[in-house]
Order: sequence, then structure tokens, then C-alpha cells
Amino acid sequence: MTEVEPALGAGPLLLIAAAAVAVLLFLIMRLKLHAFVALVLVSLLTALAAQVPLEDVVSTLTAGFGSTLASVALLVGLGAMLGRLLEFSGGAQVLADSLIRRFGEQRAPLALGVAALLFGFPIFFDAGLVVFLPIVFTVARRLGGSLLTYGLPVAGAFAVMHAFVPPHPGPVAAAELVGADIGLVLVFGLLIGLPTWYLGGYLFGTWAGRRYQVAVPDILGSDDDGPSGTAGSSGAPQEAVEGTSPAVADPGADTRTAARTAGPPSFGTVLAILLLPLLLIFLNTGMSTLATAGTVDADSTFVRTAQLIGATPIALLLTVLVAMWVLGKHRGTDGAEIESVVNSALGPVCAIILITGAGGMFGGVLRASGIGEALADVLADIGLPVIVAAFVISVLLRIAQGSATVALTTAAGLIAPVVEATDGLSSPDLALIVIAIAGGATVLSHVNDSGFWLVSRFFQMDEKTTLKTWTVMETLLGTIGFLLALVLSLLL
Repeated sequence: MTEVEPALGAGPLLLIAAAAVAVLLFLIMRLKLHAFVALVLVSLLTALAAQVPLEDVVSTLTAGFGSTLASVALLVGLGAMLGRLLEFSGGAQVLADSLIRRFGEQRAPLALGVAALLFGFPIFFDAGLVVFLPIVFTVARRLGGSLLTYGLPVAGAFAVMHAFVPPHPGPVAAAELVGADIGLVLVFGLLIGLPTWYLGGYLFGTWAGRRYQVAVPDILGSDDDGPSGTAGSSGAPQEAVEGTSPAVADPGADTRTAARTAGPPSFGTVLAILLLPLLLIFLNTGMSTLATAGTVDADSTFVRTAQLIGATPIALLLTVLVAMWVLGKHRGTDGAEIESVVNSALGPVCAIILITGAGGMFGGVLRASGIGEALADVLADIGLPVIVAAFVISVLLRIAQGSATVALTTAAGLIAPVVEATDGLSSPDLALIVIAIAGGATVLSHVNDSGFWLVSRFFQMDEKTTLKTWTVMETLLGTIGFLLALVLSLLL
């Protein structure tokens, strides 16, 4: 990211940030301008209004766009491929059937949410959500009702784990900056995160599902793609689309024939494939932890190799390769058919990746304009309790620039000198301050947050509905998490 010295004071910068968000919402919601174009345009106008030097404007825009794509594009692309393979092979249906059988149809949203909490422990929000979408879509098609009934508890579970629980980068970085013990942050993250998800993710998600009817989209494959033959809920068959050749319209036809011949994969096979990236990422985390503690040699070839194959993009790549063999080649599908299946996963997510990158561009411009320093100046003399000040700073940073991880790390950096100067803070106090920062970094996800666009586009909701559902849920999650941390800080 290009470092730009702020040219304006705190007041004008805050007004520019607020005006930029208002203009963006107007362009998208009222004028119906495409979100990608609107985000790029408002990012440019914001950089000019904040008096970013003209020679630095383009580099500021592209740095925010590129840094977001660097973390999102690989995860979304590989995750979509994995999801497509699960969809075509019938694996998503098998997993959905098993979850429903064990928990019962009435508790299917709870079952999906609990599974997402488990898989969300080491997997980033973006990757976890994309991998779980075929399962969510399959359950929603089978049981009926709004997609939100099943999708919001899952998305909320990944959001809570991403913000509250190490080894995710936000809480880890915040703990290091504040001086909190990582183990205590992990304990409090789970202790607070689980009831937070149940109240703000599961209960709200099921309520929102009753209030807002959102149909299951075909973005990861049409409803009749799977070998189970599940009836679709939308549209005519692809072969009937005018001007589309059969090969393009239905790239998985031969694959589905082979899959039906071989039968769907077993529950154990599907579970093993979903656990593979989890185990690989745990390998990375475990080796890094042991290396930091001095238990193993950080420079050894074994440790460095384990860290490499456990990095999230590499772990997903290896999982996709395994899935291509286990769910495809091993079951009688030839290479050309497998290539057609995974290729069909990329087209629908390209728009999502670009819009997510543009959201990162907008957030990058707001960061480069000096919004963090402006907020620090405004809050410097308020005199709030440390845990409350940490939450407020994190909330404002989250609203202003979008990224939960950036809000976590920036707020922790801003509050660290205050923590150091405050006497009497215990180890639990420090860990709870990190959780309070994580709560603030979760609230009010809106148009400058890449996660907002990820959920909006994958669920195929308009911006207004996304604000009423996803944004409200994120606000509930962050607020409940902070309140629980505040109560614990008063009791301990």
C-alpha cells in the first residue's frame, strides 16, 4: 500500500468517508450502477477528495485492489472448484442427508452452523463460506424455505471464528500488539464466540429466514446437476437456453452419468475431503507455534515444508487435486470431463472476485487517506474505560475502511499505548480487550467490506436486503461479543 501523508484534518476526513459511503449506496441502490463500476468510481473520487497526491492515486487504488485479490481470488477460485466437485459428485447431497438424519430436519440450520464452527477454526471466512455453499444450497433445496435460514447461521459461524479465535490473523495480531496471552485469547474467544454465534447468528438467521424469502441461486450449478436428481426450483433446463450449445449449456452431463453409475461417494469420503484442508492448515499452525516456542527448529526443511503445505491457498490446492481424483477420476470420469466441471465453477465467481477486490480498493483508499490517525485524534481525550475505548475505536475503523482484520490490528495498535500506561490490567483483562476489539471489528459490515459483497453476490441478494440481513447479523455478533467481554472483565 502506498504511504500517503494525510493532507486534511480529522473532521474533513471523517466527513469525506461518510459522504463516500453515502454516494456509493446511492449509485448502487438508486441508480442501479453495477457494484464493481460504482466501487472503482467512488474509490477514485474519495482519493481525490482526500487530496491524495495525483501521482499516488492510481498506485493507491491498485494496491488496495491487488492486496484484496491476493488473499481472496485464490481462496474463492479453489473453493468454488471444490464446491463444484462436491455438487456434481453428489457429495454435497450425501453430507446434507447425513446432517439432516442425525439432527433432524427442524434442526438442519443448527447442524450446518455447528459444522461451520468446527471447520471455521483454522479456515478463513472466505474459503470456508465458499466450500460450504454447495452443502447449504443442497439442504435449502431439499427442505425448502429461504436460503437465509441455512446460509446466515453458516456465514455467522465463519465470521465469529475469523474475528474472535486464533489462529486467525486478526486476533493473533491484536493479541501480540496488546500483549495478551494467545492461549487466553483462544479460551475467551471460544467461551464468548459460541454463545455469540448462537444468539446473533443462529437465532437471528432463522428469524431472518422467516422474514426474508431468498431463493437458492444456481451460481454453483443448476438444481438438477447433482446425481441425486434433486428437483430444481428455478428456471428451465440449461439445454433449452436459446443460442447455447449442449456442450456449453450442460458441461457436466457425462460426468453425472458416470457419477450415477459409480454411485455417490460415502459420507466418510466427503468428510475426509472436507477435513483435509483443516488438517493441513492445522499442520501449518502447529509447526509455527512449536517453532515460535523453540520446540522445533524453525529453519529445518521439515518445518518449512509443513508450513508451506499448510498455508491456506496450498492446502486448498492440494484438496482440489485430491477431490478431482477421489470424486472424479477414481469414479470413472475422464480428465476432460473433470476439467469441464472445475472450469464451470470459475465463470460465476469471477464477478464476485472483481467486486470483492473493488471493495478492497475502496477500503484501501480510506486507509491511505489517514482515517486511522483521524479517529485516534478524535478519541484521544474522551477518557473511556480501556475495554470500551478499544471497542469504540475498532467500530469506527470497521465502519470507515471495511476490513475486520485491518480494524482489529489498527485498533490494537492505537490502544496498545493506553494499555501499557494503564495500571492493574491482568492477563484476563488483556485477553478480553482483544475480544472487545474483535467485536468492534465485526459490526456494521457494509459496502466497503469485501465480505459484504461476497455474501451479497453468492446469495444473490440485492444491497438493501444484504444490509437488512448480513449487516444486522454482523452488528449483533460484534455487539453481543463485546457485551459478554465487558461483563467478564467486570467479574474477573
